[in-house]
Amino acid sequence: MRPPVLLCLGLCLSATASFLSRDGDYRLAGLFQLHRLAPRAAARPLVDGCDNTAAFKSHGYHLLQTMRFALEEINNSSSLLPNVTLGYDIYDTCSESANLYATLRALVQKGRRDVRVLPALQHYEPTAVAVIGPDSTQLALTTAAILGVFLVPEISYEASLETLSLKQLYPSFLRTIPSDGQQVKAIALLLQSFEWSWVALLGSDNAYGRDGLDALYELLVASGVCVAYRGIIPTNKAASSPELHRLVGILTDIRVNVTVVFSNVNSARPFFEVVVQKNITGMVWVASEDWSLAQNIWQLPGIQNIGSVIGMSVEQAESTMLEHLKSWKYAEERAVSESAGSTGAGGENRSSSSRTWPNCTQQCPGCHLLATAPNIYEAQASNNVYSAVYAVAHGLHDLLGCASGVCSKDRVYPWQLLQKIKQVNFSLHNSQICFDANGNIYKGYNIIMWNWRGLSWAFDVVGTFTVNPNRLLLNRSKILWHTRDHQAPISMCSQPCAAGEKRLQQNRHRCCFSCVACPAGTFLNRTDLYSCQACGADEWSPARSELCFNRTLEFLSWAEPLSWALLALIALLLLLLAALSLLFALHASTPLVRAAGGRLCFLMLGALGCACGSLLCYFGAPSRPCCLLRLPLFAVGFAVFLCSVAARCLQLVAIFKLRGRCPRLRRACLRRRTPLLLVAAGAAGQAALCLAAALSAPPGPLRRRDVAAELLVLECGGGGAAEAAASAFNVALSGGCFALSYAGKDLPAAYREARCLTCGLLLHLACAAAALCTRGAFRGRAAALAAVLGALCTLAPPLAGYFVPRGLALLLRPRLNTAAHFRGAIGGYARRGPAP
Repeated sequence: MRPPVLLCLGLCLSATASFLSRDGDYRLAGLFQLHRLAPRAAARPLVDGCDNTAAFKSHGYHLLQTMRFALEEINNSSSLLPNVTLGYDIYDTCSESANLYATLRALVQKGRRDVRVLPALQHYEPTAVAVIGPDSTQLALTTAAILGVFLVPEISYEASLETLSLKQLYPSFLRTIPSDGQQVKAIALLLQSFEWSWVALLGSDNAYGRDGLDALYELLVASGVCVAYRGIIPTNKAASSPELHRLVGILTDIRVNVTVVFSNVNSARPFFEVVVQKNITGMVWVASEDWSLAQNIWQLPGIQNIGSVIGMSVEQAESTMLEHLKSWKYAEERAVSESAGSTGAGGENRSSSSRTWPNCTQQCPGCHLLATAPNIYEAQASNNVYSAVYAVAHGLHDLLGCASGVCSKDRVYPWQLLQKIKQVNFSLHNSQICFDANGNIYKGYNIIMWNWRGLSWAFDVVGTFTVNPNRLLLNRSKILWHTRDHQAPISMCSQPCAAGEKRLQQNRHRCCFSCVACPAGTFLNRTDLYSCQACGADEWSPARSELCFNRTLEFLSWAEPLSWALLALIALLLLLLAALSLLFALHASTPLVRAAGGRLCFLMLGALGCACGSLLCYFGAPSRPCCLLRLPLFAVGFAVFLCSVAARCLQLVAIFKLRGRCPRLRRACLRRRTPLLLVAAGAAGQAALCLAAALSAPPGPLRRRDVAAELLVLECGGGGAAEAAASAFNVALSGGCFALSYAGKDLPAAYREARCLTCGLLLHLACAAAALCTRGAFRGRAAALAAVLGALCTLAPPLAGYFVPRGLALLLRPRLNTAAHFRGAIGGYARRGPAP
């Protein structure tokens, strides 16, 4: 078996013994800084003596008294650890070497002078079952690393460094002060609550300041706050130091209104001395908890002129505990004074060093004389020590099975007690004491603000920060800003942009920007203020918009008043065609109907009906069938009508104008099948053009977004050159019809309806030309209205010029519908002769 490693301790110096000790069934070690020694260089490691009266620290003395008070309360309690007495060994950690030695002394096994590093530590039994302290982060890193090897519980009352939460490195470390990780979150929420986005960060040159500064910087950058400057306050520098003056000069140059000072008291004091010397006023100083209530800072002459100081402070101690502690201290000090008086009567000479060292009665006669009255900061730290001692006691209470009323007083191994302390959950003077998985106590912060009434200093609690969950609550009515207008200062690099304007970053700081309006069709999403996002395909937005709107669907609706007017015209035209068809059918065998074309009239009326019916496809939301049928129905139908008119006019011209001229052409024109061939040829040509249009650019519903930003126009797409050719084909047919009808203007009186047709075709050509010229001038619903109106204007004149006069003659002048009338007209034309 491998022999254990021994760490031997020489106990020759006065500093080797504990400052105060007391026997008990189980002992606690207390690490408190009762003296402050300046670091010195040495050729070899030395344990410094801690008996320098001039370096006495009242703070540490008040805390050790709190530990003694808490242990006396527990020992006198009948409910907590009954029949168990807790002892203590209190050490003065005046230096790093003294702190290390005190840690090793706490690990010494009972009755031995060495620390045995056993292969298995489950049965290691040190002198102290738990350690309370130390106060500083630097000293706690040493003790936590050593005690963690032996799993000896350590509860610090002031070491707040977040690194100590790493259980892989410090498995036995706990604390009754919130960690810096929580403080950093509280400061970040405080800056965000006042919308301070342009700040400076300063930290002390130690683990507390550097780690806190780094964590705060990362959190602020992630939350959108810009850090204009991040600097370190040099250590052990006087107010005359050029480094401090240079640091303060940087703060004035970058023109920030808010500076976070994450520093310990010793570094913060000379820094603010320089701030006062530089006469910096009107700024906001955000204080970390270490100096926010420090007396030696707010007592600086002229400190009341630096601006507003707002910061973190650990939750206030319970007044009941503080009152009991004060009474106990008074009784303790009176007993010490009486003991010192009786000893002095014997003429004993005391050196200056013995004034701050306990006598054989474990009392320190001179300590309470040197100690100043406890301030607010010391009251908070005392509450942390008090909570730490009680946490150990409750852990022992559970481990020894004291719930039955009697404790077992078995051996206690550190790792066993550590598990129990981690699980404690008890109420202590209206405060709940419990730890999370990282050994951090569930405790928040008070948000305090310095309040000057003349030269009298005070502070107000203006808010709270609670953990689990993290939440910041501020009472803004209690905040008194030390500014000209008594309003919260503004600290930002650039003024906020107006609504709908994006930020254009000017340098490496995202908070320094110019404002650029988001163009139409984009919007500014409040989650990303540095880019304009495009709207969706069916959405629109004006310039400088923060949201997109759905485009308005536009098409020629059935329900619009203009649609009703056009539908009424279409209905009238269809009714006229139906009435003419019926009238011609009733007089189909009469001379007037035969002269108009006979059965060809019904083909012409049907074709016009198809062309007129095709206009219904322009109404309502476009569909594929409507888009497919709209052009062929109109173009082919109207082409059939025009070809029929042209064939009839050609026959009349051949009969009356080509007599004795061009006999072959005349015979060809007067053949029975000539009209049908002409109609078929025209219809086939137009159908071929419509088919080409459908194949080259298949018509179908189309969503057009280029008409207007706010409109989504539904129309039929397709067409192209072939559709234009189809329209041109009908125009050409119209021109041909016009030429033939004009050629027959001097026919016999019974056939002079060609004059009306000529006028109708002339009007038709004018309307067709207007429709073609304005075809691209209208978009969306207006284009559909123009197309329907143009089609009606092109259909109505030929119909009125060819069929309406004959219909009126059938109804109103029946004498014109006789064979005698036609024979007379032809005879008169023959006697007169055709016009030259």
